[in-house]
Amino acid sequence: MSPPPQGPRQAAVAFGANLERPFLALHLAEELLGLEEGLRFAARSGVWLTEPVGGPPGQDWYHNQVLLYETGLEAEKILELLLKTESALGRARRERWGPRIIDLDLIFLDGEVAQSGSLTLPHPRLQDRAFVLKPLLEVAPGWTHPVSGLALLDLLSRLPRGGPSLRRL
Repeated sequence: MSPPPQGPRQAAVAFGANLERPFLALHLAEELLGLEEGLRFAARSGVWLTEPVGGPPGQDWYHNQVLLYETGLEAEKILELLLKTESALGRARRERWGPRIIDLDLIFLDGEVAQSGSLTLPHPRLQDRAFVLKPLLEVAPGWTHPVSGLALLDLLSRLPRGGPSLRRL
């Protein structure tokens, strides 16, 4: 990992929920993260309703959103705060792509490229997920993937047609 630059940087966090009251879960996660020192809210996308992919059949659709923060925190510390917030809201990690009360993913931290046992930046599957790319376009339209060099519109144009249904609420 390269050392992080000094001063505030932008961090994008994807929020997702499809159990119980997803709008409330998104709101509560935002509120809890707002209490954390070192994360300053900068922007919020609209909420996108997304058809579930993978996992057990019959899941409710996901509510997805991306929030942008300004921070001086390192990526591992941000991840720790996200996991703490998930836990506080009752997230239990049982199955991959299963239903969840809340899911928080660090999508990027400025142009940082990193890989460790617990964290990969930028998020390793963001280019495959319209439910991340479309809300991300609302809050960070000029962001460019630091590995591929592709802009968000280019990443969106590369998604296969006929993917999961997605609509902005």
